[in-house]
Amino acid sequence: MLHFSRLTGAALLAAALMAGTASAQTVLRSSDTHPDGYPTVEAVKYFGELVKERTAGRYAVELYHSAQLGEEKDTIEQVRTGVIDLNRISMAPFNGLIPETTVPSLPYIFRSEDHMHKVMDGAVGDQVAAAFEQVGLVLLAFYDSGARSFYNSKKPINSLADLAGMKFRVIQSDIFVDMVAALGANATPMPYGEVYSAIETGVIDGAENNFPSYDTAKHAEVAKFYSLDEHTMVPEAFVMAKSSWDKLTPEDQAIFKAAAKESVARQRELWTAKVKESRAKVEAAGSQITTPDKQPFIDAMGPVYEKHVKDDKLKAMVEAIKAVQ
Repeated sequence: MLHFSRLTGAALLAAALMAGTASAQTVLRSSDTHPDGYPTVEAVKYFGELVKERTAGRYAVELYHSAQLGEEKDTIEQVRTGVIDLNRISMAPFNGLIPETTVPSLPYIFRSEDHMHKVMDGAVGDQVAAAFEQVGLVLLAFYDSGARSFYNSKKPINSLADLAGMKFRVIQSDIFVDMVAALGANATPMPYGEVYSAIETGVIDGAENNFPSYDTAKHAEVAKFYSLDEHTMVPEAFVMAKSSWDKLTPEDQAIFKAAAKESVARQRELWTAKVKESRAKVEAAGSQITTPDKQPFIDAMGPVYEKHVKDDKLKAMVEAIKAVQ
């Protein structure tokens, strides 16, 4: 009887220890507006795997893709207040909140994808990252979102004149609204999830985005004309609530930073492959892709820079980006 009770006691102790181990795991909620399989979603999953492995399971990342926790702009406050621990979001919706994010969001600020990588991996990227802390966020990584271009349901865009009077959905960002206006078209800010039906019903003529979004959001079904004007290459921000970050030990913070950095390389690799795959897919499905002369588009951006790059700090950032070779 004594032997049995000892066994029972040992079993109970083991169960209690196991329960304690299970409850010690902290599950971090992460949001992304893109669908499962999208390069940013896969990069955050990879980040989560590395964190779980390197913290011996003390931390796990639970990823909610496909805007399950809300559209991008809606989730900014949720992550700032710690309702969501992690968030992958375009830099553009932060423009009104963090002035430094304005500069990488400017049209034609980057000469190429390689130029953008050098800038965001360098001193300017560090300056932008530091600014996130002022609003209760820790910038873990910059991801690629490629070049954004216009697409529509009406006609091919071969020149600046072709844009005149057309209505395009844009990100909820003043820079994007002003950019479209400078090109002679009309901007309609709206959440990403509403774009398909807005084009289909004629509320707007089209939108602007990269090939993977054009493909995965099925916008190519309702807007067959894609123009490679490549007006912006706005980086994506992968952020953590500062309240969640501050709960980590310095050792765990180092693990999170390293895992995020490694996820960048994975995301860029996946991104390059996805762009090729999506372009081939939409072309095969009948999308018409044209390449207009970009110079008139670039020349039209003067008013956008004048309005959004007013103070000396932002002007210095623009010059610093131009100087990166």
